[in-house]
Amino acid sequence: MIEVEGLTKRFVTRDVVDRVSFFVPEGEVLGFLGPNGAGKTTTMRMITGFLPATAGTVRVAGIDLDRDPLGVRAQIGYLPENVALYPEMRVEEYLRYRAALEGVPRAEVGKRLDEVSDRCMIGEVRRQLIGTLSKGYRQRVGLASALIHRPRVLILDEPTVGLDPRQIVKIRELIVELGRDHTVILSTHILPEVEQVCRRVLIIDDGRLVADGTPEQLRTAAAGAAELLVELEAPQADAQVALAALPGVAKVSGDGNGRFRLTLEGGDLRREVFRLAVDHGWTLLELRQTTLSLEDVFLRLTMRDTTAPSTPEEETIDA
Repeated sequence: MIEVEGLTKRFVTRDVVDRVSFFVPEGEVLGFLGPNGAGKTTTMRMITGFLPATAGTVRVAGIDLDRDPLGVRAQIGYLPENVALYPEMRVEEYLRYRAALEGVPRAEVGKRLDEVSDRCMIGEVRRQLIGTLSKGYRQRVGLASALIHRPRVLILDEPTVGLDPRQIVKIRELIVELGRDHTVILSTHILPEVEQVCRRVLIIDDGRLVADGTPEQLRTAAAGAAELLVELEAPQADAQVALAALPGVAKVSGDGNGRFRLTLEGGDLRREVFRLAVDHGWTLLELRQTTLSLEDVFLRLTMRDTTAPSTPEEETIDA
């Protein structure tokens, strides 16, 4: 559905996006992650046609962006992080205006308004001036405007910014629902949100893709050697020697208070550790295998020197 090949954007002397390539099949909800200034927003702006690329190609639903930019835009609903709305217009008036811009047939506009108002939870403010709305409501109006023409692709940049916890849950549920009928690219700094709604994750850092896979695949790839945390009521030295003697244990470190960290060569040794404690009459207080969160993976992949000052161009190209 979305094909990106060698996408590059150069500002002055720096490639803000550097030869990025990926494919998003129809019906997939893709999480697009990266630290501030990594190139996320710039990439999304190029995919949507709002920003010209220095090099590379973008195809949406088989349509080449360079050859038919209007055809690509007709396939996309785009929600930028900072939604540009008209504060002097009423919500319904604005959505009718957006429907006209997107080519929605006049006979269907009323039905589409009801549909997006219900989905985005803005029915109670349809007659209200946009300038009087809270940030959360403005965000939902922006999402409604991205959906009004029933696009095949949705590109959402921080869609839950400014929402309260109840509204965030509703929008997450909506994104999952939209993924059944749309291809979705979701950019957010709320990493648990990505784990809940995205089947696959891309991570970009310093303009380049550094990871591509399911959350579980990324956790597995970043974890390295598996570790087991053990706490025993037992003689420290005896327990450390016995744990180190277990087949499959590469290293044992203890804190002197009965807590041990076992680095494993592979496999799951929890049963063996339990049997060891029983055989020696030791009380087992804790036994768990460590797992990485998506946040852990993200930090490992994007840790770099951020002390160098940014140029004015760098400060404005990516939110």
